[in-house]
Amino acid sequence: MTLTQPPWYSASVHRDRRPFLMQRNGIAAAFRQWFGAQGFIEVDCGSIQVSPGNEAHLHAFATEIIHPDATRETRYLHTSPEFACKKLLAAGERRIFNLGHVYRNRERTLTHAPVFSMLEWYRAEEAYAQIIEDTVELVRLAAETAGMEMFHWRGRGTNPFAEARHMTVNDAFQEFAGVDLLATLGGDGAADRDALAAQSPVQIAEDDTWSDIFSRILVEEVEPNLGNECLTVLFEYPAVEAALARTCVNDPRVSERFELYACGVELANGFGELTDPQEQRRRFEAEMEVKRRVYGETYPIDEDLLAALTHMPPASGVALGFDRLVMLASGATRIDQVQWTPFT
Repeated sequence: MTLTQPPWYSASVHRDRRPFLMQRNGIAAAFRQWFGAQGFIEVDCGSIQVSPGNEAHLHAFATEIIHPDATRETRYLHTSPEFACKKLLAAGERRIFNLGHVYRNRERTLTHAPVFSMLEWYRAEEAYAQIIEDTVELVRLAAETAGMEMFHWRGRGTNPFAEARHMTVNDAFQEFAGVDLLATLGGDGAADRDALAAQSPVQIAEDDTWSDIFSRILVEEVEPNLGNECLTVLFEYPAVEAALARTCVNDPRVSERFELYACGVELANGFGELTDPQEQRRRFEAEMEVKRRVYGETYPIDEDLLAALTHMPPASGVALGFDRLVMLASGATRIDQVQWTPFT
């Protein structure tokens, strides 16, 4: 006989989940107070966009706009409020944050959901290092608000109040996978697939690209070792993995991109933002070519975003998975336990 789990809206399940949800509300309130004290304003970015984002392995939900003249147009639910936030920076805003829902298809695990809450914030004309400090501080604020001295998840523990460990991606690959990433990158950041394949400690396929191999080593060998005992800031991602980040002035092989981990769980992804529209178009087109090859689909490029980049000031920004952080700070074990109305 198969036992069926009661739905989230049953009184017994909701009673068990409610302490986590109260912690969620407390953390959200503490964050809003923190941002207000820092001079940020809260913005509310619309969810329906021309482009959901142009990263090859992010998958969106499509919808259809029916105009008054009955013409129809495909639009998408955003995978991040990033494009809208950057347009606001171009319009003149300087410190903004958005806490709201984002939508990603093909995602369902203990730490993934098709609909989840993302906290995203930007500082115009401020250093990339500052948003790294922000992120560590907010993780600690979440733990303090929840009264949690240690994060625990799947046998791992992290003291969020201990000094965070800062590691370059190359140092992490060398320490945990025995791979010298920089040796596989040319002086201009170009990636040598065969050089990385020769060092790979994980099984790879003949048609795997440099990025495929990089991702597999990261997931299988590196990430499980990050954020154990203390928070880990992983920074200086290879330029070929820069996404929307600018390259480092002192080394074009790497970029101003970081991720923050606790208990082996990625909590945040931040950039020193790229503001060159030509380079951003080139990256978007390259990502969409990968998406077409792997998944047989592409998403439009947001031409308004590229136009806005021309007017956008230098800035740094970060996206933090709010539900994941609440999960760790409250002692929950699944992302759906900290969502008021989880996807079913």
